[in-house]
Amino acid sequence: MYTVKFLTTLVEHHQILAYAIIFLGLIFEGEVIVITTGVLCYLGALDFTLSLILIFTGSFVKTFALYYIGEVMNSKFSHSKFFQYIERRVFYFMPRFKQKPFWSIFLSKFIMGTNYLVILFSGYNKISLKTFLKAEIISTIIWAPALLSLGYFFSQTAISVSKEIGKFSLVILGLVIVFLLFDKIVSSLYTFYEYLKNGINGNGHH
Repeated sequence: MYTVKFLTTLVEHHQILAYAIIFLGLIFEGEVIVITTGVLCYLGALDFTLSLILIFTGSFVKTFALYYIGEVMNSKFSHSKFFQYIERRVFYFMPRFKQKPFWSIFLSKFIMGTNYLVILFSGYNKISLKTFLKAEIISTIIWAPALLSLGYFFSQTAISVSKEIGKFSLVILGLVIVFLLFDKIVSSLYTFYEYLKNGINGNGHH
């Protein structure tokens, strides 16, 4: 029967690969990668400070790359169906994006699957780089440590249930699913609130 000690030792022996996966993973995915990193940091398999630095680096590489891609797409494919789709998705989650770009960019960091679209759309719409970077930097400074801490809590909770790797992993998986569902519910409530507010004020995006 394997315990979490086996997982810790395995990751410790392949730390360079683990850190590379964290960095690259942040470019393509966010929440699950950071929470998993927090789990491994709690177990002592990864260094917290180095992990946090890599998370910040990966996040900002993604931020600059997607913003730049958005700018390029605007100059070359300004009426593409792809960006018409992105525009619909962005305004679905952030109906007041044009009125409040800073808060739309900031809040998108905490709505799973939305931040990528908002960054692309920001570059495409040539949102002020100062406003864009301010929102992204502040949100990331809050987002990264918060999810790492959540990973710590998940790992601590799972270990209190069982040190057997199978049961430990199932508890972690269950907690991650609960978090994702919670994120989805909160984002849906926020979207509903925004539409309700826009409907009352009569200044929504149509």
